[in-house]
Amino acid sequence: MWKVQSSKEPIRLFKSDFLEFFSHIHPAIVLIIWIPGVLWFVVYGLMNRPDGVYLLYFPACMIVGLILWSLTEYGVHRFVFHFKPRNKWQERISFLFHGVHHAQPMAKSRLVMPPAVSIPLALLFYYFYANVIEMIFGRPHWVYPLFAGFLIGYILYDMSHYAIHHFDLKSNYFKMLRKNHMRHHWKTPDKRFGVTNIFWDIVFGTWVKED
Repeated sequence: MWKVQSSKEPIRLFKSDFLEFFSHIHPAIVLIIWIPGVLWFVVYGLMNRPDGVYLLYFPACMIVGLILWSLTEYGVHRFVFHFKPRNKWQERISFLFHGVHHAQPMAKSRLVMPPAVSIPLALLFYYFYANVIEMIFGRPHWVYPLFAGFLIGYILYDMSHYAIHHFDLKSNYFKMLRKNHMRHHWKTPDKRFGVTNIFWDIVFGTWVKED
C-alpha cells in the first residue's frame, strides 16, 4: 500500500527535468484543452447529421456518453489505478499512474490527468466507440454527440476531483462526495472508487455506508 508522505514538496517522479515538467498540470489546462474538444464534437456533429433525421438522437447520445464516462471513471479507478502490482516494474507504473496521488493526496499539480496521458486515452476511446457504433448500429453520426457527452463527463470528473481536495464545497451532494472520497484515501483504498458519484460503487458492491 502507498504510504502518505508529509512533505509539501511534490514527489519527484522522473530524473529528467523535461519529463518531470509534464508530470505536473494546472487544472485550468483541462478546461483549455477539452472544452474546445466538446464544442468541436457538438458543432461538427450537428453540421454533419444526416438529412431528415430528428435531432432527438443528439441529446440522447450525449446522455449515453455521460453515463459511459461515469462507468469508465469507476472502472479505470478500480481496475487500472488500483491494480495489484506483481513485480517492481508494475509497482513503478502503478505509482506513476495513481500511487503518487495517494502518497501526496493534496499535491495541487497532480490532481488532474496530464494531457500526455489524457489525449492518447481520449483517442483510443473515440476510435473504440466509433467502431462499435458503426459495427453494431450502423449509425456513425451517433458517435459525435456521444463522445461530446463522454468528454463532458471527463471534465466534470477532473474538476470535481480537484474541488473535492481543495475547495470548501457548500452543497450537500459535494460534501457527501468529499467525505466518500476522503474515506477512500484514508480508510478504504480498496472501496469507494467513484469520484463524481457513488452509483457504480453501489451496483458493484464497493461502497461502504459507514465504517
